[in-house]
Amino acid sequence: MGYKTYTCAIAKRCGGCELLAVPYELQLKRKHRAMEELFAQVIEQDDAELAPVVGMDNPIAYRHKAASPFAPGVRGAKGPRARMRCGFYERGTHRIVFCKQCLVEAPNARQIICNVARVADDLHIPAYEEDRGRGVLRHAVVRVGYATHDVLLTLVTNGSRMPHAQAFVNKMRKLHPELTSIVQNVNDRRTNAILGRYNHTLYGPGIMHDKLLGCTFEIGPTSFYQTNPEQTEVLYRLALEATDDKGSLLDAYCGTGTIGICAAARYKDLHVVGVEQVGNAVRCAQRNAKANGVADRCTFVQADATEWMRTQQAASFDTVILDPPRAGSTPEFLNGVARLAPKRVVYVSCNPTTQVRDLQTLRDQGYRVQRITPVDLFPHTKHVETVVVLSQVNS
Repeated sequence: MGYKTYTCAIAKRCGGCELLAVPYELQLKRKHRAMEELFAQVIEQDDAELAPVVGMDNPIAYRHKAASPFAPGVRGAKGPRARMRCGFYERGTHRIVFCKQCLVEAPNARQIICNVARVADDLHIPAYEEDRGRGVLRHAVVRVGYATHDVLLTLVTNGSRMPHAQAFVNKMRKLHPELTSIVQNVNDRRTNAILGRYNHTLYGPGIMHDKLLGCTFEIGPTSFYQTNPEQTEVLYRLALEATDDKGSLLDAYCGTGTIGICAAARYKDLHVVGVEQVGNAVRCAQRNAKANGVADRCTFVQADATEWMRTQQAASFDTVILDPPRAGSTPEFLNGVARLAPKRVVYVSCNPTTQVRDLQTLRDQGYRVQRITPVDLFPHTKHVETVVVLSQVNS
């Protein structure tokens, strides 16, 4: 990897890549030391292995999702300052810093967003005024396929009305023929959350597709899908390498089924049960399983995972994979996992701090940590994701 550094004209104002000035190799060393400190007690008591941080060969253009807020131009100004504003929020504020091209985003993603602002301005589609709660265009989100050529543009509007919608679509398609779908997402709440609950397709099928480990997945405007698919494949490989190649796998927090479906595609004698609370995600997981030819070995259940496990007194799983949100899991859920008595638990985490807390619950229930592997999904930031493999003490 060498000691190459990268530069960005707005790095200090944006703050998204806080480690950008640090050579990438040194970033990985820093992250490894941080994981050594965080997991020190677990490593010592369980004689666990801490693997080196798995970094990227080329740590740029890795974000396949780009987003921007919009705001009106400066009142009374002329020229560029009068145009609709887009970009990133300046660190610690809601002031927008213009960005023409982002070093860590997929090529063309930021250009699409900039053209959304320009076309909307030309058509007099007003930007949302955050302090007054009025206006139309709030955000744009662009997803770019990692292994496909699909591009999904989601326009977040303050209410269902979008003036000149067809003219907007025609102009954007002319500027960006690579667009697969354009979707309007309605968010009329006074909230910092970007997306609302209702979608209206303006062009195309309203979804896109991408591939992970050779499996095809449907991605909609509100689907959870990892921002860095290249390193997501690393995460999934690590999780699958720790999974039995036959028997049964419980994929908790399964979302649209990505990990479980990849496991079923890799191991032909494995049956997967995925549990997810969001109905749309479960239905998407079912479609994904069918599209990848593993529907006969994948069962997806819409339920709260903790409550569902309480009803599975006779259930038996060889492996449980969990990939919770940043807040981590709960003692109730983790005790439920232990009651199922899987031989192995694979805990994928986007927040190692809450993961360390959760591991103690599993360790108290008779599991020991075998291996901790940090993965760098977000180069030039302080974030680290980890895959931790635990096994029953007496297995």
